Amino acid sequence: MRNATVVWLLASIALSACGGGSTTGSGDAASTAINSSTTSSSGGSSTITSSSSGSSSSSSSSGSSSGSSSSSSSSSGASTNGGTAFVSFADNLPAAGSNGTDAIPSGAGLEDTSNPDYVIGTGTPASCTSAAVVAAVAAGGVITFNCGSAPVTIQMTATAQMFNNAAPTTIIDGGGLVTLSGMGQRRILYMNTCDQSLVWTTAHCDNQEYPQLTVQNLTFLDGNASNETIPEGGAIYASGGRFKVVNSRFFSNVCASTGPDTAGGAIYAFEEYQSLPVYVVHSTFGGQSTLSNVCSNGGALGSIGVSWTVVNSLLTYNQAVGNGGNPAVAGTPGGGSGGAIYNDGDTMILTIDGSQLSFNQVNSFGSAIFFVSDDLTGSIAITDSTITGNTGGSWYPTYPQISNEPSTPITVTNSDIAD
Repeated sequence: MRNATVVWLLASIALSACGGGSTTGSGDAASTAINSSTTSSSGGSSTITSSSSGSSSSSSSSGSSSGSSSSSSSSSGASTNGGTAFVSFADNLPAAGSNGTDAIPSGAGLEDTSNPDYVIGTGTPASCTSAAVVAAVAAGGVITFNCGSAPVTIQMTATAQMFNNAAPTTIIDGGGLVTLSGMGQRRILYMNTCDQSLVWTTAHCDNQEYPQLTVQNLTFLDGNASNETIPEGGAIYASGGRFKVVNSRFFSNVCASTGPDTAGGAIYAFEEYQSLPVYVVHSTFGGQSTLSNVCSNGGALGSIGVSWTVVNSLLTYNQAVGNGGNPAVAGTPGGGSGGAIYNDGDTMILTIDGSQLSFNQVNSFGSAIFFVSDDLTGSIAITDSTITGNTGGSWYPTYPQISNEPSTPITVTNSDIAD
């Protein structure tokens, strides 16, 4: 268990519910991109384009799905859905979500993006750039894309960072057409209320309500946190505030390959406000053997002290490649637990509804799930789900493929859990 960071607020930092965040001065220059943006004639949103760095390309299908694939999308390129129907992804990669139909908790579904604050692109793939994404995320608010009618991959030449004194709520909606690629070189999206470079806005950054981040109808590809200062969360690192994922896909993201607590090939979460859960709804992690998300622990999802609610999602073919467990066996670097999910900490709840966790792999413990509540107050609830075909590891006191303290309450309803 990693202790929460204790911080104090510098008197010189003014609190702000909204407003422009400063830039870090590296990679894409967010301030430059925003200053050069033009205001569109309708909706009051800004159109952000830049040709200074980063590139995007029109994408046909790359790779093939061993299971079901998403159907064609009729989206025009500007994502404006705000209803309950999930858009399909317009490529032949694995579709978002499982076949589950469980109810989505209040507040966990799609957010309304019909009146965006920023529209990235002007209708062509070339107008959708890394610099524009970085600029929009730094400013916050509702962000959509207009990159044309075909799928597009935006090569992220810098990590998009959320500033804590920008908009209290940020929604990034790819409309089923947009993939953000870390190019195998960097993390794609970073949120951290306790990172001073992103502006401290409260005296309790480890437990503050804002900012809140939603990613939806979006694909994250080839993120890599292995060489980051915080080497966790290959696609997304989300610490503080609130965070949720809806109808999104995560393919071939990686974080550091060793370490007893290093986790989250796709996503790492930490210090969620009032210990409220991270929602993962109708999303896919891996989906086929050539698209595995990989980390020392938690091939797909990793966290310390965070509750998760995973609904109608597919977590397959992810890998925890560390060795030695936690605490690390003498002579080993540690890790290798939680093929799909690594959930460590104190009081926390893991809820899995209508989801499939299969064909994930580990070296140490929990071929599907590693769940250790250090103060023995955590619990697991699994409903209408399938947890089968995960391989490797040991220490399965209650159910196969789930490593947990024997006293951990596990409620299983209408689910298949088997080797």
